[in-house]
Amino acid sequence: MNPTTVLLLQLVTILALARLCGWVLRRFGQPPVIGEMAAGLLLGPMVFGALLPGAHAALFSPTSLPALSGLGTIGVAFFMLIVGAELRAPDGDRRQVRAAVSIGVLGIAFPLLLGLALAPWLYRRMAPDGVGYWPFALFIAAVMSVTAFPVLARILKDRSLARSTPGRLALSAAVIDDACVWIFLALVLALSGGGSGDSVVLAIGGGVALVAVVFVLLKPLYARLLRPHPGTAEPPPWVMVWLLIGVLACAAAAEWVGLHAVLGAFLFGLCLPREEWLLHYLVRRIEPMAVLLLMPVVFALAGQNTTSHAFAGAGLGALALILLVAVAGKIIGCAAGARLSGYGWRDSLAVGSLMNARGLMELIVIRIGFDAGLIGPELFTLLFAMTLVTTLMSSPLLSLFYGRGRLAAGAAAHGLQPDR
Repeated sequence: MNPTTVLLLQLVTILALARLCGWVLRRFGQPPVIGEMAAGLLLGPMVFGALLPGAHAALFSPTSLPALSGLGTIGVAFFMLIVGAELRAPDGDRRQVRAAVSIGVLGIAFPLLLGLALAPWLYRRMAPDGVGYWPFALFIAAVMSVTAFPVLARILKDRSLARSTPGRLALSAAVIDDACVWIFLALVLALSGGGSGDSVVLAIGGGVALVAVVFVLLKPLYARLLRPHPGTAEPPPWVMVWLLIGVLACAAAAEWVGLHAVLGAFLFGLCLPREEWLLHYLVRRIEPMAVLLLMPVVFALAGQNTTSHAFAGAGLGALALILLVAVAGKIIGCAAGARLSGYGWRDSLAVGSLMNARGLMELIVIRIGFDAGLIGPELFTLLFAMTLVTTLMSSPLLSLFYGRGRLAAGAAAHGLQPDR
């Protein structure tokens, strides 16, 4: 079949199933992104490949995947541009800012320590050949520390709780969490270094140089380029052109030095002016294409890397242990941070349940680890399953800890919606 025809059929199949699964999950009070992630799993060899092996081999043959991979990389770069642009310093009164810092720090430190404790057991059983212990262990620690800021914002938006105490604390803490985890992940990738000392030096030196270029050169340059244009409701077209050039160039530079395109795109988003009009502009112009078209492609590609062998033998036990560490680390760490800041147990556990949502951010992280050779298909599959389960748990746990009555009252009293 013609490669262009195959690509178009892949996109039609991916988008149709993603919409269907998103619609179904939304009926159960879950964000549509969870259905889209589930669609990626269904399109992989474990379901589609098992039920219709011939059709799966024809539609998702290995030779057809590079084109999809290119689209997925662009989609993730655009998505991370928006994530970087929308991060804001924690707001609120002094007590709330201190609490957000406490929640963010303990919400990373406790899962990180539990991840390091789990790593030796996973390394003996599931680490790919040739991977050093410390790059593997530090990557597992990073995986356990992730919170999905966009999914968290979507849950709070759907529940009209963005202005509630747990909502404001979780959103502020997630900003700290995301920033720290991406810095930590960049260090892990640099240390993994493809197995050679020169690669490590290039990754670390190149990463430092990229940060310097982005924040010393590009930040003031784009601050001037993106000054508001009085008297115009919409920025001129060249604004979008320069934004696209900047994010793609930074993504390419990060990939070239041995980090990942995602990190370059995220850095570029961080350097942009903290202007509300710019965030609205990016959400309006880039987010629909990135989220509605290209993110389902990322999920489908991730699904192609899964394997049913992950659940054979001790696989289910490994999944249960991974889930226990992931859930306990986030909920206990974040709840402890809120409790130490003087908040009650109900609010503290509600914050922990919200911060347990991992969503797309976790999927991006584990895909980076898979591409870097830090994890194999079996562990990738188990971490994919953990991502789905922990994200699915967030809304039910929020109802359990915070109470359905308080959720209903919050929806009435805090009707203001976040920007996204």
